[in-house]
Amino acid sequence: MGRFHPHSDGTMHDHDHHDHDHDDEGLTARDVGDHSGYPETGTARVAVLEDILSENDQVADANQKDFAEAGVRVVNIMSSPGAGKTALLKRTLAALAAGTRIGILEGDIATSIDADQLDGYGAVVSLVNTSAGFGGECHLDAVMVRSGLSRLPLPELDLLLIENVGNLVCPAEFRVGEHAKAMVYSVTEGEEKPLKYPVMFRAVDVVVINKVDLLPYLDFDLDKFLANLRAVNPQATTIRASARTGEGVEEWCSWLLGQAAAGA
Repeated sequence: MGRFHPHSDGTMHDHDHHDHDHDDEGLTARDVGDHSGYPETGTARVAVLEDILSENDQVADANQKDFAEAGVRVVNIMSSPGAGKTALLKRTLAALAAGTRIGILEGDIATSIDADQLDGYGAVVSLVNTSAGFGGECHLDAVMVRSGLSRLPLPELDLLLIENVGNLVCPAEFRVGEHAKAMVYSVTEGEEKPLKYPVMFRAVDVVVINKVDLLPYLDFDLDKFLANLRAVNPQATTIRASARTGEGVEEWCSWLLGQAAAGA
């Protein structure tokens, strides 16, 4: 049995199963995929997966209630490894921390490397290592986020930024109580990624197209990437940026401030 994850439409997959031609027969109201290939344990698997989804959603609701009571807006920032989330956050804190009370919930499988990089930029940082008690998961779920919230002064924050574990699949599949989802995408990843990883691109409200300073040196078709993104998520806002040069950071920060103002 592989690790199972819920899709944004409520379906499930495991990391060892790649057939997504699901059959609704025998499933309960919430579709968790076709597990008829497990004749002896299929029903039990469905029940377990529904329990996992239900627990996560309940904790996500509790997180969101705490955010509402504290008056803090929350953005869940996701990407593949190396896309530049931490570098962009450093630029973000340098631009906003003086006038906006920001918290960072840093998610990584192991180490405090990224959290350490954000130290000293004016934000309070809470680190959640998924290897420490959570089995080394490739994402943050609502329970993991809740564990990190205990180390954050939520009523003293205007904006909480969750830096999720670097992964193009799993982080998008778990609600954590956020108000908005953002994705940092590097132009070095190829223009086909929205088609190959539609769950991630479909789930987000904004895509920050990072490392645009490298475009002159890459065989990358930006127009084709944007067309692929629109095919999957035509409503997503796009921001062209470079965490290295600072290009687009002001536009990104304006988007974040808009999120914070929405909860004021």
